[in-house]
Amino acid sequence: MQASAGAPASSTAKLAVVVLIGLAIPIALYAFAFQFLRIGDPTFHARFDTVPAMAAFHVLGGGFALLAGGFQFSRRLRTTAPAWHRWLGRCYLLVVLLGAIGGAVLATMAAGGLVARVGFFLLALIWLWSGAAAYLAIRSGNVAAHRRWMVRNYALTFAAVTLRIELGTLTHLFAVPFPEAYPVVAWLAWVPNLIVAEWFVLRRMPA
Repeated sequence: MQASAGAPASSTAKLAVVVLIGLAIPIALYAFAFQFLRIGDPTFHARFDTVPAMAAFHVLGGGFALLAGGFQFSRRLRTTAPAWHRWLGRCYLLVVLLGAIGGAVLATMAAGGLVARVGFFLLALIWLWSGAAAYLAIRSGNVAAHRRWMVRNYALTFAAVTLRIELGTLTHLFAVPFPEAYPVVAWLAWVPNLIVAEWFVLRRMPA
């Protein structure tokens, strides 16, 4: 009974990892194209060009974090290639650091006014804080705490995906004007993600 009960849970976890990676890859590639090929909204480029280093930190750091983070949840990677898992984890936390610093700077000039700017700044701050907590946990040898913090952190990284899904849904499906939709997704892109991550941590990864 225990084996049969565990199989669906294992299959669900594998499917979740596949979905996370599948959704993250195109958004990460878009980030790279935005930075290097200059695709996307020219008004964003004009704003980002005022702080080019911080913009590159955020765009490229977020893109690399999206790509690397999803694979870190693969049990096969952790068990069959632990050295690779550790190396990829260090790279992930480094790009989160860069992405969060850049994001905090960009948040102060975000479109959407004060509501959007506060939302994006808090996202950057909590993204940085949870990454630091994950690093400190693993440095102290607390693997369980490290994994819990990494779940929370990647939920915030994944805000890059949920933001675009939600913004597209609001502006195209429900015809909400961009100036009204953007302040909403500045919060909606990450707060529900963090709530789901916390639910998962409490249910599946208790202390």
